[in-house]
Amino acid sequence: MKFSIVKHRKWWFTLSTLLVVASIVSIVMNGFNFGIDYTGGTILDLRFGKAVTVSEVRQVLDTSDMNLDNSVIQLTGVTEGDSSQDVMIRMRNLSSDETKALADKFSTQLGNSEVKRTESVGAVIGAEVTKNAVTSLAVAFIALAAYISFRFEYKIAVSAIVSILHDLIMVLGVFSFFRLEIDASFLAAILTVVGYSMNEAVVIFDRVRENIRTHRRTDTYECLAEDSIAQSIHRSIYTLTTVLLACGSLHFFGGESTKNFSLVMLIGFISGAYSSICVDTSLWVVWKSRTDKRRGLHSGEEDVPEESVDLPILWGKAFLRAAMKGALWYN
Repeated sequence: MKFSIVKHRKWWFTLSTLLVVASIVSIVMNGFNFGIDYTGGTILDLRFGKAVTVSEVRQVLDTSDMNLDNSVIQLTGVTEGDSSQDVMIRMRNLSSDETKALADKFSTQLGNSEVKRTESVGAVIGAEVTKNAVTSLAVAFIALAAYISFRFEYKIAVSAIVSILHDLIMVLGVFSFFRLEIDASFLAAILTVVGYSMNEAVVIFDRVRENIRTHRRTDTYECLAEDSIAQSIHRSIYTLTTVLLACGSLHFFGGESTKNFSLVMLIGFISGAYSSICVDTSLWVVWKSRTDKRRGLHSGEEDVPEESVDLPILWGKAFLRAAMKGALWYN
């Protein structure tokens, strides 16, 4: 039995709306946990001889007289309930003497400890790089919308942009809700998600454009979209499976520094495949059907026109008409 995706578009619209609203609420209420790439500070990565808890580490920081009350403590490595031998602490910028004194204090109060890594950086990304990243995304969105409008039509371009925004909000919502750290690699992963989501949308809508010329005029937009999804869904599944295997291996078996990077891509790729197949096409079907119904182009609500609304064709016809009028006027 064939499962109709576009037919159940109300399910997809409801699910996506709930997820987007929840993500936006989380972003507004919780904000983001920016890493030291954005805020600057010192990272102290310690390994203790015995498992310690966050409260024990916090107590040492509170009694250190170094104004470290707002430090972020994270258990890493193998955890045993609420304790672990590996602890990473992110705090304000410390001098080398302060870092050494703090490490000695941990050894004195919590037992022998080994400093695995000490990293002290300024806000290497900060407002300027963030602004440039947002500007680059905006330019990319405009360029993609212009290309898809020229290659297909503006309704497809808007639908694709909506799905990309959907995917970005999903990623941001998860990172905001779980207070995951946003570092320099986050921007690279976001750009990768944008490219993947756009590629999935273009593949499906390219099939839609091809099928418009071959389907019967009595076929509905829903039927057209269903056939296009059926013809391209295997490719989407193979692509998604491949990237999930790669990103999943990087997330679960890679180092700590790559976990958030790979998690962004895992969330974004899954959301991108879902939105391209279920949301994009459904939005396009609803938009096209209602537009044609208002214009009274067809007797049926979702009749497919003989010729697609292809902007290059329309522009070509307009150019020819203008050229003919100019020739007549000249003669």
